[in-house]
Amino acid sequence: MKLSLFILAATVGSSNAFSPYGNRPSHPLTALEMGGCSKFATSKEGKIERVENVKKLLENTQMIVTVPANKLTVKQVSLLRRALPTGVTAQVVKNTLMARACEGTTFEKATSEMLKGSNLWFFIEEDIGGTVKAFNQFVKENNKKDSHTILGGVIEGVAYDGAGVDAISKLPSKLELIARIAGGIKAVPTKVARVVKAPGSKLARAIKLATDKQNGVDQPDA
Repeated sequence: MKLSLFILAATVGSSNAFSPYGNRPSHPLTALEMGGCSKFATSKEGKIERVENVKKLLENTQMIVTVPANKLTVKQVSLLRRALPTGVTAQVVKNTLMARACEGTTFEKATSEMLKGSNLWFFIEEDIGGTVKAFNQFVKENNKKDSHTILGGVIEGVAYDGAGVDAISKLPSKLELIARIAGGIKAVPTKVARVVKAPGSKLARAIKLATDKQNGVDQPDA
């Protein structure tokens, strides 16, 4: 009997470790609770904690993107989250809490027009293109292309509509730009060597003339 009670207690303690609310009473999650609809989340302490968590997300966020959160099941939201690139967090945040979290940041003014209805926010650290691609694939597979389009996004203090977010997603990322620049720099010595060695090259002739002058070699009249 004692062994059974011990196993039961260990099981309860173990499950609480995976709860988003630590040792608080566990309860079934709803799609909206992922943004804070539990009893604790609606309390004053819960709201304060929620705002602080969103603020921390914003500190490492390059762009935020919002899509409709209504009519999404827990399973669907979980599938979407797993499909997102590394460094992207998807959360449903109440408008009032999102507004508080954005106060004093570059996202504050730009989000004011987006805080309507129920929103699922993507907090994107780097991969904007991968995020939009994953979301578009999700709505396609779940037959939600007509009801769940990208509402807008904010980057560097500027707000964009869905079309603007889509256009930004097609731009090369910072890592891609760095790779292109690095590749270009690596290719420079090779290109220079190839030009210099090429027969009849103006650059090759110029270098030869300069070298001959330094060595005191007389040059024929042009």
